[in-house]
Amino acid sequence: MTEKLYYENPLNTRYASKEMMENFGDQKRFRLWRELWIALAESEMELGLPVTQSQVDEMKAHVADIDYEKAEEFERQVRHDVMAHVKAFSLVAPSAEPIIHLGATSCFVDCNSEVMIMKDGLDIILKKLVNVMEKLKKFALSYKNVPTLGFTHLQPAQLTTVGKRATLWLQDLMLDYENLTGLYEHIRLRGVKGTTGTQASFMELFNGDTEKVKELERRVVKKLGYEKVYGVTGQTYPRKFDYNILCVLSQIAQSAYKFSNDIRILQNMKEIEEPFEKSQIGSSAMAYKRNPMRSERMGSLARYMLSLPINAAVTASTQWFERTLDDSANRRIVNAQAFLTVDAILNIYMNVAENLVVYEKVIAKHVAAELPFMATENILMECVKAGGNRQELHEKIRVLSMEAGKQVKQEGKENNLIELIKKDKDFKVVWNHLDEILDAKKFVGRAPQQTEEFICSEIDPILKKHAGVLGEKGEVRV
Repeated sequence: MTEKLYYENPLNTRYASKEMMENFGDQKRFRLWRELWIALAESEMELGLPVTQSQVDEMKAHVADIDYEKAEEFERQVRHDVMAHVKAFSLVAPSAEPIIHLGATSCFVDCNSEVMIMKDGLDIILKKLVNVMEKLKKFALSYKNVPTLGFTHLQPAQLTTVGKRATLWLQDLMLDYENLTGLYEHIRLRGVKGTTGTQASFMELFNGDTEKVKELERRVVKKLGYEKVYGVTGQTYPRKFDYNILCVLSQIAQSAYKFSNDIRILQNMKEIEEPFEKSQIGSSAMAYKRNPMRSERMGSLARYMLSLPINAAVTASTQWFERTLDDSANRRIVNAQAFLTVDAILNIYMNVAENLVVYEKVIAKHVAAELPFMATENILMECVKAGGNRQELHEKIRVLSMEAGKQVKQEGKENNLIELIKKDKDFKVVWNHLDEILDAKKFVGRAPQQTEEFICSEIDPILKKHAGVLGEKGEVRV
């Protein structure tokens, strides 16, 4: 067995998907660097600079042929990652060595590739987000008619339904979806701007021809599959963009955190449980336990994600003039880990949402324990309609409610309010139809209809738009 001597990030070893890890992996990043250099060289050639087709062809032939050992060796020598990769690229495309990175600054490859990687990361997040929404939609519709206790202040309140509660989780995700898709409109590359954003080096290369410099940027960006660029930059794209992205990721984590806490409480109440596998061990000591480890992991990862936007805010705030390098080491860690964290959260969310176990009899038992108190107003109104005195009946039912509450809280017995009402002749008019009055479905208001209407009007259009990516399964790796 190979000894594991060094720390490994748990996001890689335990939580995030292979898809997201590859998106932020070296192979993708440094291939993008080469694609950027190729797009730049090819566009410079098209606009008349001394770059040949054979040089461009040689670069294209070796776009994925990256010698990482050589690149690391060069970086140890020059202490500059971009120049190290220029040298490594030159080894396999020697004819292009004189023109690789012509007129560019390091942020040409670093900033543009970072935007592209994060855009692809958002695509992965979006795909998983809508899959969670689809699974919650199915759950909400399946249980739209099942009455359950609503809670305010974590105290029993008016009834809702299991499905209606799920629409609250869904609506949080819908708002996240709107924020995420809104962010797409603002994704743009840094473009071809030179060392301090003035394009001075390209003005020199094109002998002061402004139109050619502008056309160079348009062509490079188009070759990379983008249309928009920042109109002005310093050396980097605005670091506020990172903050905006991390805020959207944080909002998704917030929604997942709320869901995970609700499930943990419901599991404590034995009403709803997250999936528990046949061979899964809940506790190393207490063999009977069924701990909500998935929901707990969601909350744990979400808590970390919630802490990251402030880091990006500080970075954006402390960029001196055209740029300072104290953002670099920080962003290498924070941006990637934010995406890996939310990716992991959504993997678990999909798994839990698709496999929730509902114990309807336990839910009904809890409803029955509280419903007599909630039904007192209905009972009172029925008696008043039959000729009773509202004030006298109100006082009687108040006294009986206190007596029943005492039996529940002080003596640990069942709620006997209905039995007490059946013994009081002032309530005789409702004795024969108390079961009808106590039908829990009469206390849920429009919850079933609200569930259907919300899903039809708000959720289904989103799912229809993304039908091609639905059907994902959430993997819990360990």
